[in-house]
Amino acid sequence: MTERGETTLGRVVVAGASGFVGQRLVASYREAGRHVDLIGRRESTTCSDPAAIAALVDGASTVVNLAGRSVNCRYSPANRAEILRSRVETTTALGAAIAAASSPPALWINASTATIYRHAMDRPQTESTGELGTGFSVSVARAWEDALHAAPTPATRRVALRMAIVLGNGSALAPLAMMARLGLGGPQCDGSWPVGPARRAAGTGHEPGSRGGEQRFSWVHLDDVVRVHHWLEHEPTISGPVNVSSPNPETNRELMAHLRKVLRVPFGMPLQRWMLELGTWVIRSETELVLKSRWVLPERLEHAGFRFEHPRLDAALANILNR
Repeated sequence: MTERGETTLGRVVVAGASGFVGQRLVASYREAGRHVDLIGRRESTTCSDPAAIAALVDGASTVVNLAGRSVNCRYSPANRAEILRSRVETTTALGAAIAAASSPPALWINASTATIYRHAMDRPQTESTGELGTGFSVSVARAWEDALHAAPTPATRRVALRMAIVLGNGSALAPLAMMARLGLGGPQCDGSWPVGPARRAAGTGHEPGSRGGEQRFSWVHLDDVVRVHHWLEHEPTISGPVNVSSPNPETNRELMAHLRKVLRVPFGMPLQRWMLELGTWVIRSETELVLKSRWVLPERLEHAGFRFEHPRLDAALANILNR
């Protein structure tokens, strides 16, 4: 540690580096001259090799965990089990390695999700006043954060990044842009839809909670996600949950209008709930991903002085899609 209490910027260990955020983050560390060791299915060190993980973690200055199966799938029993296992298993393995390290990292940044909060139409959710929700996605987020704090790591500061929907070249933005180009870029509208007993019991049936595309869309630019990771190394007082979301969430209706404007598409047909249910069944996804109202504000980041390079949705979309 330096005199200011900052993390000495040494070696970084990243788990889940092959994903959308991970690839860009690893590149940014290497561009800054940092040595980066990787843990993942495509790497020489995997989560099933505790001895190798322990060797990598010991002596590192920062550990970042982004590992987890994509939630862009149907919530079948097998997929639900893998979504949960892929998050909790990696986090637990890292916790055990850090707890046993003779020279533990000063900082452990673990991915989480803003979906941990309830469907919010009445007020924004912050770290201090937010209310956790219910259902499958929330239960996964809770278990993920519980695993982060399970192991005794008194010498290591732990941060859970509750990330909103990350926008960049690919990921969640790609299908939305494709829909807009096809003339289907109107608001995605919630409504009545039968939820069977099995899905209700599993917490995977989205209950109607908004109309007319008024559900809130909390988002963050990929560049700002990367900047938050670097910034946290210099902010030794920040630990626990941190909302990583633009300070300017908009509605789904506003999102699609901005997208049509950037892509120069004059018209977008609204998509009703029944259309979305059929469409997501075809592409093997879930309507919750577009219909849940995620209204999240980055209270802790802003209070600590972090400034977003891309705070406005229209400008962020133009920056991404016009590259």
